[in-house]
Amino acid sequence: MRAKWMAAWPVLVLALILAAGCGTEREVIAPVAVKAPIKVARCVMKFPAPRAAAAARVRLQRDISQYVSKRPGRIVYAALDLATGVSFGQGEHEHDIITASGAKVDILAALLLRGTGELDDGERDLAVRMITESDNSAADTLWSRVGSSMSDFYERMGLRETTPGPGIYWGGTTTSPADRVRLMKLLVKGGKGMTAPDRRLVLDLMYRVQKDQSWGVSAAARRGDRVALKNGWTPRPFAYNTWAVTSYGRIVGPDRDLLLSVQTDEQPGEEAGIETIEGVAHLIGTRLDTLSPTITRPCPTRPSI
Repeated sequence: MRAKWMAAWPVLVLALILAAGCGTEREVIAPVAVKAPIKVARCVMKFPAPRAAAAARVRLQRDISQYVSKRPGRIVYAALDLATGVSFGQGEHEHDIITASGAKVDILAALLLRGTGELDDGERDLAVRMITESDNSAADTLWSRVGSSMSDFYERMGLRETTPGPGIYWGGTTTSPADRVRLMKLLVKGGKGMTAPDRRLVLDLMYRVQKDQSWGVSAAARRGDRVALKNGWTPRPFAYNTWAVTSYGRIVGPDRDLLLSVQTDEQPGEEAGIETIEGVAHLIGTRLDTLSPTITRPCPTRPSI
């Protein structure tokens, strides 16, 4: 009898375990959605840093002066960044430097302000050649239509440091870097009777100046900036066989709308003038951002009530 009981014991234990397990339900753990942590942007406020700006301006103008002192001839310039309001220059009101082909923009602007409506097809073709190719014959033709009124045009535009060339010699027009920047500002911002379509026409042609004439203030451009410019260059046989070389225009891109004019005279040659202009423009272009520094401060916290 004892032997039978012992033999049945394992079966009995297994049955009891199974019976206990069958009567117990497992607790189901429901999944809980967990939200990702919210990133809160840090609130900061930007303020101008006038002391840092003044120090940067002094350093830049010192470095330009040092560069210019090692270059031949006379060099003057003016710069205005419409995006920040920063402006500076050296000799920017000297107004006896010949513009040469730089006057061709003036000719077109004066032609558009005649009040006779849009340019006819012939005038438009001449204007394109005069600005994008610097075609002198086209300039001669258009100057013959507005040359006698150029003094009135400069007075109307507020370009009091610009004097038209004598007679048929539009290339003898003299001007200052400050007046070149004023003219560019009128083309960009408007005023003095210049309509938006007329301004777009002039600037569009300046953006399309052919590649071999795109030297000059374009050296101030960063990668991706757009450049509208007009250059002038002419030998001066009656001024010790030197050259006058000038460049002015607009360099526009992110956080920048730079109007820049660099004029040189008494240059030993065209290439020397170009090199000088591009040296000055490059210094300005690479360091313009340092002239409008800012400091950041955390936003004030809302006071508890």
